[in-house]
Amino acid sequence: MARATNPAAARLLRAALLLLVLVAAGRHAAGAPVVTELRCQCLQTVQGIHLKNIQSVKVTPPGPHCGQTEVVATLKTGQEVCLNPEAPMVKKIINKMLNKDSAN
Repeated sequence: MARATNPAAARLLRAALLLLVLVAAGRHAAGAPVVTELRCQCLQTVQGIHLKNIQSVKVTPPGPHCGQTEVVATLKTGQEVCLNPEAPMVKKIINKMLNKDSAN
């Protein structure tokens, strides 16, 4: 797998993923169910999808339900697609979605 050549970009991505994890943990603390299924949701992943087709992105960190990070994109059509969290395009999508959310 290709690594980010820019250390600042790698740190930004780690910080963004940590922020997503903290937000998700805060929602769980508010009484939402902790685990909905005790298995991985993403059995197959795609390398990327065009940003204009994505409505939202959900990042699920590894846990008792699944040993790998899962990135699920909800498309504007309502379809959910699992993205490869290690793919460079997916990392860019996550950054763009976070920047879009922080601008609002």
